[in-house]
Amino acid sequence: MATTHSHDRVPEVGLRGLFLRARLDEHLPAEHRLSTVYRIGAGLMGLALIVFGVFGVIQRIGFFSTGDNTIAGLNGNGALSWLSIVFGLLLFVGMIKGGNFASTLNLVVGVLFVLSGFYNLAVLETGANFLAFRIQNVLFSFVVGLLLMFFGMYGRVSGRLPHDNPYWQARHPEQAAEERRLRENAAARQHALTHRSDARTPGESPPHS
Repeated sequence: MATTHSHDRVPEVGLRGLFLRARLDEHLPAEHRLSTVYRIGAGLMGLALIVFGVFGVIQRIGFFSTGDNTIAGLNGNGALSWLSIVFGLLLFVGMIKGGNFASTLNLVVGVLFVLSGFYNLAVLETGANFLAFRIQNVLFSFVVGLLLMFFGMYGRVSGRLPHDNPYWQARHPEQAAEERRLRENAAARQHALTHRSDARTPGESPPHS
C-alpha cells in the first residue's frame, strides 16, 4: 500500500494547525499571477486607509482628541488619520513591488490590524484609548486585517497547493522536476505523432500494429 508523505496531508484543524503549516517561501517571480493578487490587495486596502486619513487631516481634528469626531463613518483623531496615511502609503509600496514582498507585507500589516482591533476593544472605554476608537473602528480594524491576511496568504499558505504553484514547486523540487519531465516527454510524443501524421501521403493508410 502506498504511504502518504506528511507534507501532503491536510493541515491540522484550528489556529495551531495553520501556524504549523504556514511556511512562507521566497520563490515567486514578480510577474507571476499570484503577484497580481497581492498587488490588488495591497492597493485596495492602502487606498481605503489613505482616503480615511486624508479626510481626517482635512477636518483638522486634534492630534489626540478623544471626542466624537466622525471621519467617513468612523471615529478618529489626528493621530489615527496620520497613522492611516502612513500604513496606506506602506501598502502602496507593496503594490508597486509585488511578489513576495507584497504578500509578506499584506500578512504582517493584516496581523497588526487584527491585534490593534483586540487592543482597542479592550481599552474602548478607558483613558488608554488615545486613537479615539469606537466599536465601528474596532470592526473596521478586524475587517481590514482579515482581508489583508487573506491577500497575504492567498496561494502561499495551504496544505493542498496545486502543483503549478511556485511555492509548492519550491517545497517539492524533485517531484516538480519529475512532473515537468513527464510533461515534456508527453509533449514530445504528441509532436512526433503530429509530424508523422502530416508527413503521410494522401491515400496512405496508417501502418497496422
